[in-house]
Amino acid sequence: MRYPDLVLTLAAVSAFLVAPLHANPKDNAQIDYPGFLDLSNEVAAFRGERLIGLFEFKERAAKSGTLILDTRSAAAFAEGHMAGAVNLPFSDFTDAKLRDVIGGNSDREILIYCNNNFSNNIRPIVVKRAPLALNIPTFINLYGYGYRNIYELGEIVDLYDPLVQWVGDDLGV
Repeated sequence: MRYPDLVLTLAAVSAFLVAPLHANPKDNAQIDYPGFLDLSNEVAAFRGERLIGLFEFKERAAKSGTLILDTRSAAAFAEGHMAGAVNLPFSDFTDAKLRDVIGGNSDREILIYCNNNFSNNIRPIVVKRAPLALNIPTFINLYGYGYRNIYELGEIVDLYDPLVQWVGDDLGV
């Protein structure tokens, strides 16, 4: 066997032997898209019953133990947020971090809102594409992590509405 042929043969055999060591990307047990779709479908009707107006949102927020959860980035939260809100960026959701922020009671009432609840479309609440509004994955994930006492601000409101009680120097409110 000539040297170039030997090199090619060894390369082919090596590739064949190493290939089984690499998992098929479709077999990643830590990413379950069909499971996500099933969870999303399960949540759809439940979420529809949990969309509330601003007045009810504020009434519920005033109750002892209720948590207003803002899942936007830490930077956006620092620029402004609803009074009383606590920040846990959506990208940081894990069982432990949710428990740290929400507490040990999975029945605690949680209120959520996002950029797309405001008509103003200014920093730090720039409107996102409607199918990608942060409320949707936040609700699905909270539900998936076992939290069921979730209510979502379901309407578009003006940031300067006195009921909103926005906290943020950048907006002058």
